Amino acid sequence: MSGQTGDAQFHHAFQVRLSELMRWRRDVRRFRADPVDPAALRSLIEIAALSPSVGNSQPWRFVHVASAAMREAVVASFERCNAEALQAYDGERANLYARLKLEGLREAPVHLAVFCDEQTQDGHGLGRRTMPEMLRYSVVAAVQSFWLAARAKGLGVGWVSILDPEEVKHALDVPSTWTLIAYLCVGYPVEAHLDPELQRHGWQDRLPFDSIFKERR
Repeated sequence: MSGQTGDAQFHHAFQVRLSELMRWRRDVRRFRADPVDPAALRSLIEIAALSPSVGNSQPWRFVHVASAAMREAVVASFERCNAEALQAYDGERANLYARLKLEGLREAPVHLAVFCDEQTQDGHGLGRRTMPEMLRYSVVAAVQSFWLAARAKGLGVGWVSILDPEEVKHALDVPSTWTLIAYLCVGYPVEAHLDPELQRHGWQDRLPFDSIFKERR
C-alpha cells in the first residue's frame, strides 16, 4: 500500500541468515547449463529496483543480452582486454593471473548488462549537484541488491569488469547517454565456496578490520 507505515521487525534468526547470505554472495565464474526461469529473472530485477537511489531517480537500466551475436561481441571484448591486462603483470603474478578463471561468459545462461542513464530527469537533480557520480553509485547499489536476491534463490552471479565499456555499448546498441556499470553472468553455479575465489587461489587475502575502519574524534 502506498505510504504504508509500520515497525519492521527483523529478529535474531533473520539477522544471522542475512549475515550468512552476505558471506555466501560470491563472484561465480562456473555455471551449469540449466536455464533460468524468465519470471525468476524479472522478480530479481524488481527486487533490485527497490534499492536506494539519489533523489529517488532510479537511474538503473537492465538489458537482458539474449542475442548470440551480441554475446560473442562481449566475449571478444573480454578476450582482448584480458590479454592486455596480462601484459601489466610479470613473473609469478603474471603466471597466477593467466591461470585464474575470471568470467563465465560462455557458460552462463543469462547475460545482464546494467547501465546508468546519465541524463535521466527523474529525481529532478536532487542530491547530485555536488556529487553527480551518485547516479552511478545508485546503480551499484541495485547491482548488489540483485546479487544478494539471486543468491537467496540459489542463483550465482559473476560481475565481468574486464571489458571495454564503449565496445559493449556499441554491441548492445543502447543510448549514448547510458554508462555501463556492470556486465553480469547469471545462472546456477557448478560449485559453491564460502571463501572468495581470488582468496582461495592466492591472489588477494581479506583485509583486517583495522585497515578498513578508522575513527576520528
